[in-house]
Amino acid sequence: MARLAMIGWLAATMACAPLRGQPADNIGHSRHHHHTNEAHGTAPNTPDRFITTRSSDIVLPLPEEKDAFTFVVYGDRTGGPVKGVSVLADAVRDTNLLEPDFVITVGDLVNGYNARTLWLTQMTEFKGIMDELLCPWFPVAGNHDIYWRGPDRPAREHEGDYEMHFGPLWYAFEHKNCWFIALHSDEGDPETGEFSFEKPAAQRMSPDQFEFLKSALERAKNADHVFLFLHHPRWLRGGYGDDWDRVHELLVKAGNVTAVFAGHIHNMRYDPKDGIDYVALATVGGGQDGLVPEAGWLHQFHIVTVRKQQVAMAALPVGEVMDVREITGDLAEGCAAQARVEPAFDAPLPMNDRGGIEQVCAVSYHNVTGRDIEVTFTPDSSDSRWILSPDHHHVTLGPGESATRNFGVARGPGVADEFYRDLDLLTDVDVLMPGHRYALKTRRDQVPIDMRALPTPPRPAADLAFTVDGDDALLVPDLALPDGPLTVECWFRADEFGPRTGLLCKTENSDYGIFVNSGRVEWSVHLAGAYVVAETADPVFVPGRWHHVAGVYDGAEVRVYVDGRLAAKAAGSGARKSNRLPFIIGADVASDGAPMSFFKGQIDEVRVASRALYSGEAFTPERRLNPVDGVELLTHFDARFGLGVWGDGARRVFGRVTGDPLLELCR
Repeated sequence: MARLAMIGWLAATMACAPLRGQPADNIGHSRHHHHTNEAHGTAPNTPDRFITTRSSDIVLPLPEEKDAFTFVVYGDRTGGPVKGVSVLADAVRDTNLLEPDFVITVGDLVNGYNARTLWLTQMTEFKGIMDELLCPWFPVAGNHDIYWRGPDRPAREHEGDYEMHFGPLWYAFEHKNCWFIALHSDEGDPETGEFSFEKPAAQRMSPDQFEFLKSALERAKNADHVFLFLHHPRWLRGGYGDDWDRVHELLVKAGNVTAVFAGHIHNMRYDPKDGIDYVALATVGGGQDGLVPEAGWLHQFHIVTVRKQQVAMAALPVGEVMDVREITGDLAEGCAAQARVEPAFDAPLPMNDRGGIEQVCAVSYHNVTGRDIEVTFTPDSSDSRWILSPDHHHVTLGPGESATRNFGVARGPGVADEFYRDLDLLTDVDVLMPGHRYALKTRRDQVPIDMRALPTPPRPAADLAFTVDGDDALLVPDLALPDGPLTVECWFRADEFGPRTGLLCKTENSDYGIFVNSGRVEWSVHLAGAYVVAETADPVFVPGRWHHVAGVYDGAEVRVYVDGRLAAKAAGSGARKSNRLPFIIGADVASDGAPMSFFKGQIDEVRVASRALYSGEAFTPERRLNPVDGVELLTHFDARFGLGVWGDGARRVFGRVTGDPLLELCR
């Protein structure tokens, strides 16, 4: 039974588009690239082909009922037996999902450059993989397939081996009123017998092959399209000489040659000339440096869709075709569940009072899918002073299995400074299927560090504040408060107020936040399934002036205080819905954890407590807040530590800045 490929039969949808990247002035450059309804094959609707029980003025055009077909072209395979055959096998898998009519190569099938014994081994390997195709395939000879190295060199090198095991060096066949001509571009120097793809004398077409080409074109004179295949892109001249000029004249004279395909150069390029598409392919397992993948240096193959009035070409990276039938609901849901699994650390790594660490970090991971997974743990930091051993761990887990791996982690003393950067753990997971592996998005988790032993830095001579200019913020990723009462407060001075301005926020259909929209105050707490909001109707803040703001929830009421006076309140109770998004200082938080609705100005003295610190109508706010009972987070913005700030209390260092905020004198 035919198998469907990704994107709902990819080739059919691509048939109405020229090769990606084709310049606009080349579209329609010849009769096989028209873009009219006739070329697309549309036909008027008839009652026997289109039915509906609805009324509409729109007439949907139907495709014309004429034959169309696809074929696939592979580039060079040579470039290392292990890697090369693996990529080739992936290409065969992809191709079987597309189910073209046939596959044709453009040469360099084996690594070659050897004597017969090894050549035969490589030939057997290549054919064994290609024979897994569900469709016929046709070879073209390249220099790796022909050149002999070693003793007992035959006069024609591996030509005899090639024709015995792969097929004739040149041939042609017909399919659905189209002709396909395979040529041999390595016949050697007729005078010296030397084989070389760098010397023009060895890159000429022999009289015998030229006469064959003429007869094949005559045989195909009534064909809708003629396609040619050879290994070397001789139209590029250079070391190939100018012998292709006479061949090109012959092709133009034929009048129905649509495209010529070649390989050898290991990157894609498109060079149309006189109505003929000259196309070079990259590689399918060949040596590939990936110089500019998006511009054609990659492992790929071409899929060509042929209609009488139109030929479409598209390049597919090897391994990118997805099997619709393999992605069952169970697989999709299992991958999603696995992507949400976090690595578990045994305990925070203790930092000593000089900023040094010498500890073993144990990380555990669990497979929640019903399939094998491959997991790679890689510690990572932009701070080169971390010493890690080993540099990664790799483990395969069966369904329901867990594993723990240890890393040695060390830092020398005296490195607790502003240049400190966190240590992260990267987790890469592949969910394995018989014919494919599904790579999950790389997780980046911060390795927990216990910094309680670090001494508090000396208080600066003058008061500093967190200064932001409208695209900066401080993200605190792990501030999880217990359900119940809380207080969130700070001092701030705004340069200006936007219509929506986040100040201290963890709000995303859950949790809590203080906004200072257009100078008004809004304190929201998510209780019993909805936000309870205490807000003012009119502005209460003045740009350029320092203000204290405190949001309080005591279990029965939500209150907000401005400069120590009650500004608004609302009754509310119930369970507070929490989230795992970061608490953001200087902005609101989006659903993906990124900051938005930025504040512009200075912020100082941020304190978050898991109890109600203020009650009644008024109080006198302290200019420098203290670490009282129940405080979960407190910073005076006295000093930076790496990308975070120093805290006063159990959280010695916390947060990660985004943008380019500064610690400056309070203005």
